[in-house]
Amino acid sequence: MIPFLDLGAAYLELKSEIDTAIHRVLDSGWYILGPEVDAFEAEWADYCQANHAVGLANGLDALILALRALEVGEGDEVIVPSNTYIATWLAVSAVGATPVPVEPDPATHNIDPNRITRAITARTKVILPVHLYGQPVDLDPILVLAREHRLKVVEDAAQAHGARYKGRRIGSHGDIVCWSFYPGKNLGALGDGGAITTNDPTLADRIRVLRNYGSRVKYVNEVQGANSRLDPIQAAVLRAKLPHLDAWTDRRRAIAALYSEGLEGTGLILPHTPDWAEPAWHLYVMRSSDRDGLQKALSEAGVGTLIHYPIPPHMQAAYEGLAIPAEALPVARKLAREVLSLPIGPQLPQQDAARVSDIVKAIAQ
Repeated sequence: MIPFLDLGAAYLELKSEIDTAIHRVLDSGWYILGPEVDAFEAEWADYCQANHAVGLANGLDALILALRALEVGEGDEVIVPSNTYIATWLAVSAVGATPVPVEPDPATHNIDPNRITRAITARTKVILPVHLYGQPVDLDPILVLAREHRLKVVEDAAQAHGARYKGRRIGSHGDIVCWSFYPGKNLGALGDGGAITTNDPTLADRIRVLRNYGSRVKYVNEVQGANSRLDPIQAAVLRAKLPHLDAWTDRRRAIAALYSEGLEGTGLILPHTPDWAEPAWHLYVMRSSDRDGLQKALSEAGVGTLIHYPIPPHMQAAYEGLAIPAEALPVARKLAREVLSLPIGPQLPQQDAARVSDIVKAIAQ
């Protein structure tokens, strides 16, 4: 069986470094925030070509606290992709605002900048694009729109560690960039973890206060904050992995290239990469009109796959209250019926990736 993702292999590759990092924290006696988190924040900001990073408990909290730092709340609207993981929408709802979905470009599956203008109203406060699958969003037209309408841009980069847009790393194009270090991410912890990056010192400071009960000084609470602090053990694990991230991204790119070359001409719709994009290849997502049949055949052949994502947010029971008709967002619905993700982890042996390609090709033809 070729698994979709082997997290155990990622640990074993760096076992000595990760074990040393964990024991460093255990020996320090410092288990909340402190030097390990400070060091990771500095290293992550530098990697992302941003001025500031703030470590948080998870990626959803990163989105929520980013919106809170921008004073988004009741009565406000936030433009979100119709095709994304539901966490993007949940963050908007968590601050009392309303998610306003915009359809994706069918070629990239990312929010289509050309559709955003008509979604902007007097209540719009933020545009929240998602770099889905590690594929950078076309940010320049979104940033221009935001300036024209005096809006803020919060990027959901939970899948985009190491991706580049027009030669520059994702990490500081918008006002705030939000990250997840969930174990399956390109840079994953051994549990939950998250962060924001920004070039704005005021926003970074607000989020530092918000993550720690609204406090800078113990027992002195300036605002109603949250408990959302990156754990020092997870920070140490991330520090051990970060120097390897670019090499791991190169492995992902090699697998993606192998798939794209091997599956050309099969009739499957393969990922499209614009000239200005350098994806992180968190996922390799292809499309098939018989997705369920293909997934079943691959499973029987010993190939693990996943669907990202089978139900669009507007069709989830959690968002029945928005009363958005299912047919209102046809592109998101079509993608949900057709997308299938192949194994692409950096620990996937090249020969296994070649075997996956051969099996998919044989089934599709």
